[in-house]
Formats: sequence, structure tokens, C-alpha cells
Amino acid sequence: MELQKKLEILSAAAKYDVSCSSSGSNRKNTKGGLGNATSCGICHSWADDGRCISLLKILFSNYCVYDCAYCVNRSSNDVPRAAFTPQEVADLTINFYRRNYIEGLFLSSAVTKNANHTMELLYESIRLLREEYKFNGYIHVKAIPGADLALIEATGKLVDRMSVNIELPSEKGLKLLAPQKEKQAILKPMNFISSKIAEKKDEIKVFKKAPLFVPGGQSTQLIVGATKDHDMNILKLSENLYKKYNLKRVYYSAYVPVSKNPLLPDLKTPPLLREHRLYQADWLLRFYGFSADELLDERNPDFDPQLDPKANWAVNNISLFPVEVNRADYEMLLRVPGIGVRSAKKIIMARKVKSLCFEDLKKLGVVLKRARFFITCKGKYFFNYNMEQLLIRQNLINGWETDEKKQEWEQISILSLIPEKPTLQDKLMSITGEI
Repeated sequence: MELQKKLEILSAAAKYDVSCSSSGSNRKNTKGGLGNATSCGICHSWADDGRCISLLKILFSNYCVYDCAYCVNRSSNDVPRAAFTPQEVADLTINFYRRNYIEGLFLSSAVTKNANHTMELLYESIRLLREEYKFNGYIHVKAIPGADLALIEATGKLVDRMSVNIELPSEKGLKLLAPQKEKQAILKPMNFISSKIAEKKDEIKVFKKAPLFVPGGQSTQLIVGATKDHDMNILKLSENLYKKYNLKRVYYSAYVPVSKNPLLPDLKTPPLLREHRLYQADWLLRFYGFSADELLDERNPDFDPQLDPKANWAVNNISLFPVEVNRADYEMLLRVPGIGVRSAKKIIMARKVKSLCFEDLKKLGVVLKRARFFITCKGKYFFNYNMEQLLIRQNLINGWETDEKKQEWEQISILSLIPEKPTLQDKLMSITGEI
């Protein structure tokens, strides 16, 4: 098969894997080498400085021994198949890099023959790039569950980031849709990578030139909507993964209906809004000091499609508000809808100089359209109104302009308010994390 045809098949097959973004790695170029990796990021995403960045994202092979019901590359699916050789992967990466098309490589693979065989092929591809071509650009590679840990360790010494995809949020779902896979086989390499990263960090404190091991950290991916798991189960799993394995990032992928199977949900479109709500909640876990139990419980196991998780939490805990911005601590400011991490830090600094008013907050980047219901400045509300839970909720949903004279609201159908897909504001919040 021609290389161009292989590239078309295997780049298309890789589009369902979303667990890649900014690298978080600083791999400097070497004498006679090619390229480097910077912490500002790689991979069709937004860097910290706002740049849109790119990489070659491919599967090594889509020949798979597994028959997972939700996967387009499952063994029983009738799709075009192809496989690269390690030399072809190395040549493609270098040629694309020299043409300034990419800044790095994201390499994954279906499980060909067995886990060890697949991991050996991935390792050889990376080894050629690093040792033969002296390529110092960013490389993200998948660790294959079930592969020998020695192979994973050898690969981890050459790459910037590794990921092990959990895919389904529960062991029950895994047994139902991917019976050939085992939970422990997935968690074992994840635990190994985490321990080796921690070990190398300790070595670097003592030896400046200690060898690197996955300096950009590890990530994973969860498929949303393929099973009956609630958002609460997914978020609790993510919280435990961050705590136990110190993951860099958990990615959420809305299930794309790629097959007709009685075990799979009958979806016409991917649950994109649900995916975005999970991303928003993920930001709250990592940067805003929230826990999964605060955001969801047994009575409300799924996120509200009408309000983002932070606004929904604030409305449900209206007794904690209003917050006086000139006295509240940093942790409480972060819990106010419309105040993000950057604006909270600015408020802490600015109020050392003067008492802040609403106009000052606007200049500091606070989204008053949302924050005004939960804060006071110098003891005064933005508008004179009662802290009525339903009124605030209705205003947040509809974006109504409340003034001192008009506070009426009407009962309208909930179904008419639920969007079928994320709004522009949802997408921006998922990228920036400012909720």
C-alpha cells in the first residue's frame, strides 16, 4: 500500500483519540539535532500564550485484536486497514517537520498481535526519531495496557508525554463493551508511569543531568455516553485519578455512534454538551478547590444542561452568598460565578490599594453579568433585589437584564431551554477554564 494511502487511513483513525494538548515539557535541542519541545504546548490546541499549535497525529496501525463494541477499529468492523513501519513513521515526522507543517508527533496504535509486539513497534519508531534523526521535538505516545513494564520504561525515557486510556468509566461498562480488556491491566502501567515520574523528579533534585522520564506527565481519556454511568461516577473517577496517579489531564470524549449494537445507546448525535459540562467541572476540581461530592450527589447525579457546574453549585448554595469582595478570602472568591483564577488574584492584589467598586471589578476581568447576583461591593448590591434562588437561576439561564424596578419572571418550559450542543460561551470556558 502507498504511504499516502496509509497516512489517510491512519490519521483518520486517530481522530477519536482526544487525550493530547499542550506538552508541559521543555526538551532543548542538542548539537546537530532537529527541533525542540517547549512548555507552551503542542497539538491542535491553544497554548498558554494563545497560539494555535499542531502535530502529526496518527495511529501506527488500526489492525486490532480486540473487538470493543464502541470502537471504530474493532476487529469485527469492516473498515480499510493499514499499518506503518517504524521507519515510515520516523520519515513522515521528519518530512512534515522540515516543511513546518507540525511541531511534534502524537503516536497511538490499535493492539496488533499482542500488547508487547505493539509496544515494541512504537518504541522502535520513537528510538529512530530520537537516536537516528536526532529529533528533539515534542512526542506523545500511548502506553499499551498489558505491555511489559520494561518496554514502557524504555519508551518513557524518549518521549515527552505518555497516556494510558481508561476509556470506560466503570469496570462494569468495560466488561459489557470490551470484555477482552481488564481494569487492572489499564491501571498497572498508569501506576508505573506515575511512580517513575516521581522517582525522576527526586533524582533531578540531586543530579542536575539526571535522565528525563515523561517530563510532560501522563494523561488519560474517558468516553462519555457509551455506558449508563452518571456524571457523578465519571467525575469521582477523575478526582481519584488526579489524586492517586498525579495525572496531568483527564480528557473526555463524547461517544460517537460508530456502530449498531444492542449494548450501545441509540444516539443520533454525540453528547457534546455533557462533554463540555465535564470539562468545566474538571477545571473546578483542578484549579478552583472544588470536590466531586460538592458538585454532584445521589439526588443530582448528572450536571444541569442549563447552567455550568459552578453557577449551579452557587444557586444551590445560595445561603453562602452574597460575598463581600473587599473582605472575602481567595478560596471563596473562586467560588463566585464570573470570577476566575486570574481575576480572583487581581482582586486580592487591587484591594490592598483601595476598596473596590463594581466598575473596578469590571476592569479586573470579572464577568458582572454572572457575578452580580452573588457579590457586594462596600456592602452594596449591584441591584437592589432579594436573594431569591429561582429568580437568580432564571436570570442566569436567560441572561435577563434585572434593574431596580423590574424583577418579575415567568414560568417557562425547561425543555425549550436545553441546548442540543455547547454554546460559544461553553466552548470558551472549556478552553480558558475561567468559570
